[in-house]
Amino acid sequence: MSKSRETSHPRIRRPRRGSAFAAAAVLTAAVVAPAATPHPSAPASPERAPALSARPATGSLEPCTLAPGHGLQMSEGIPTHRGYSRSTGTVHALNLMIDFPDVHGKGTARERFEEFFPQTTRWFAQSSYGRLDYRPAMPIKRWLRMPHSFRSYGIKRGSPFEPGYRKLVADLAEAADRRIDFSRYDLVNVLVTPNAGPPAAHAVLSVTYADNQRAPIADGVPLANVSFVYSRQDDGSGSLHRTGYRVLPHENGHVFGLPDLYTRGGGDKVGHWDVMSEDWGAGNDLLAWHKWKLGWFGPGQVACASRSGVSAHTLTPLHRADGTKMVFVPVSASTGYAVEVRTSGGNDEAVCKPGVLISRVDTRVDSGGGPVTVMDSTPDGRGCTRERNVHPELSDAAFGPGQTFTGSAGGTRVTVRVTGQDADGTYGVEVTRRASAGARG
Repeated sequence: MSKSRETSHPRIRRPRRGSAFAAAAVLTAAVVAPAATPHPSAPASPERAPALSARPATGSLEPCTLAPGHGLQMSEGIPTHRGYSRSTGTVHALNLMIDFPDVHGKGTARERFEEFFPQTTRWFAQSSYGRLDYRPAMPIKRWLRMPHSFRSYGIKRGSPFEPGYRKLVADLAEAADRRIDFSRYDLVNVLVTPNAGPPAAHAVLSVTYADNQRAPIADGVPLANVSFVYSRQDDGSGSLHRTGYRVLPHENGHVFGLPDLYTRGGGDKVGHWDVMSEDWGAGNDLLAWHKWKLGWFGPGQVACASRSGVSAHTLTPLHRADGTKMVFVPVSASTGYAVEVRTSGGNDEAVCKPGVLISRVDTRVDSGGGPVTVMDSTPDGRGCTRERNVHPELSDAAFGPGQTFTGSAGGTRVTVRVTGQDADGTYGVEVTRRASAGARG
């Protein structure tokens, strides 16, 4: 990633995460409320919306549901494969704090749990407008000691599931099985003692194995959606205790079917506009496309501009539950442009230039390869953020009143003009879509 503007500040090295997503499998657990620790305090009153199914309703929006790519680890396509954990309604998350004979737990298991909760629950409640009721459980109150040394599992950045992680999952399942009914949970978070492995600023070990058919079975269900979290990234700003938990929403994003948006170049494609791109530093949310993919928008909150012509739309800020959240303009069966409004509020803390954010989605591109690209309204600018370790160049990417974006692909030309802004943060946009002969639409 690019250095912070203030070069005297420490730079977080963000190498590409391990690509560790196996092919299709279904976590067939019947979701029953587990006998767990008390439910964390309620989220800070996010705007709630009516409950929806775990899959976004399409109907007339079908032309905008880009087909999932073939042969990919994870795809931006809609619908998401059923082997991932559902992302609406009540989701029970089992949390196991583990340590090793050669690396004893740092602090208490409860302290490790509280590094992530109730903040993660609140983050998902806010981002989903109350449509995801994320319930963390900590049925084992102490560190769960693995039978073998950390070194023996051979875990490094980018380690495949075989053989080390398979052995680790089997060991933790055996160690916990007498005290836990795994069939009661939708996903598993393994919160490894943070002193196992190198600091995250040197090498990020946190990884998720999602939709994993090869996973060991416990209590009749495959442990197919498991996130491992090691040390958290400290950007040196003193905000680790407040923002460091977001590595878990990022990893759980994979469990729900979202791919990585950063590349080998760091946050050069999406910047800080999505937690699947950058999950450290100032608070951030998900892109509108991801929220639609997860089933968090209600009827009428997505407009599909799939036909040639001109259409006018009014968009409300993404952090609010009301109004239209996204206009999508498909240009092929796998590619299109998402139009949304981003302002400071909710999970978004780092928006230094509010406005209309436009991004290109390509479902043919794999996780970590740049399946989403934010269009920059000031491509020659240096950004407006002063936040440490936030990708600066895209921080001022949003378009304001009077600005126009033009793009084309597959013979289809798309123009988005920002026509105005109201005092409440609502923006007007005019979308023009022109398809040449033979192009889609």
